[in-house]
Amino acid sequence: MYNVAIVGGGPAGIFTALELTKLKPDWKIVLIEKGTKIEKRKCLLREGYEKCPTCKKCGLLCGWGGAGAFSDGKLTLTPDVGGHLLDYMERSKVEDLIKYTDDIYLKFGAVDEVFGTDKESFADIERAATLAELKLIHSPVRHLGTERSLDVLKNMQDYLSEKITILFNTSAKSLIVENQQVKGIITNDNQTINADYIIIAPGREGADWLTKEFADNNIGMVNNAVDVGVRVELPAPVFEPITEKLYESKLIYHSPTFGDEVRTFCMNPYGEVVAENYNGISTVNGHSYANFRTANTNFALLVSEKFTEPFKEPIAYGQHVARLANMLSGGVLVQRFGDLLDGRRSTPERIKSSIIQPTLKFATPGDLSLVLPYRQLTAIKEMLFALDKIAPGTASRYTLLYGIEVKFYSARVKLTNELETEGVKNLFAIGDGAGVTRGLIQASASGIHVARVICER
Repeated sequence: MYNVAIVGGGPAGIFTALELTKLKPDWKIVLIEKGTKIEKRKCLLREGYEKCPTCKKCGLLCGWGGAGAFSDGKLTLTPDVGGHLLDYMERSKVEDLIKYTDDIYLKFGAVDEVFGTDKESFADIERAATLAELKLIHSPVRHLGTERSLDVLKNMQDYLSEKITILFNTSAKSLIVENQQVKGIITNDNQTINADYIIIAPGREGADWLTKEFADNNIGMVNNAVDVGVRVELPAPVFEPITEKLYESKLIYHSPTFGDEVRTFCMNPYGEVVAENYNGISTVNGHSYANFRTANTNFALLVSEKFTEPFKEPIAYGQHVARLANMLSGGVLVQRFGDLLDGRRSTPERIKSSIIQPTLKFATPGDLSLVLPYRQLTAIKEMLFALDKIAPGTASRYTLLYGIEVKFYSARVKLTNELETEGVKNLFAIGDGAGVTRGLIQASASGIHVARVICER
């Protein structure tokens, strides 16, 4: 029997535990995590494998720190990017939460430097973006880099392991709900964990489970937009005038043909493109490091589609598009932008003759027009030409496009302003897997918010 049980050892779950142990040091708290300790997480691709072996549990997605552990560790210090916390509380409260959360990251080893604080530089780039019909969102960024991110998360793991019970290689199978009040969790090994409060924070890796489990318990859900697109890779000097000042530029564009929103996401100056495995489906992402540089910069272009009734499966839609790319390429597909415009597939010979060499070595040259729906593909092309106006060279024929990048947010759980589920008492849902956030800092802040709510009760 525990006071609180937390499902998921990503930033949302970790920061819930950190705040609970601070406010209620005598409470019994258990955190269950599907993957391993952070020091045992590994990706076989990084150990010499030429192709992604599609492990049963992807080491880049599962384990302490969640999917963000092996990312480049960007803390976006604004309420306007990385989640929907402004839908649940006033801006001033979200800003205070972000500042409080950022201070905790610093306490556990994050670096002091913050990009994007020079208002004059931002104003110059914002003016150029406006002339190109792009909206630039002001987003100060603290960049840890993959190596430092792992160190910070390891420090948090060591700290919490002395204060709470952490069950690794353990996942939630089902919730125990009686009389519209949560009582506990049954794990994958049929262990029953009883608790006064349950916090569900499974991340994107567990979003599919959350959707199905909440549907079984008649917990309301609403459709989130589906984010599907590509990862763009180009020579680092193309975006250097922007990344040197802002590190990451959050740019939003509305496709003139269909009016769909396209946005840049997870920009990695001098970084590398990586593959991820979501339950046997290969997708792409990007990393960058504090002490290692490639010659390239990469970022995602995601097209957001908000579907209406009777559509209820945003995750299944993203999986379907990603599977098409896997079917054609055996994994991740890559195409030169010039080949896409010319209506021909890229070949190994064309990739080799380019001025830019892919950092994801095993991506298969192919044709994205056979994978992405016409509407999304049109929006991506138009966004690349718009970006070319503020970063000349973006729409080069040599620019590489990897497919598919998709963000598996579940349908968003219907929650109160305290992030408690509507209809089931003492059950809270936070982080990316609940559709509430989509970035490290807001996921972490959502955990702190819920911990405070529970302690006040």
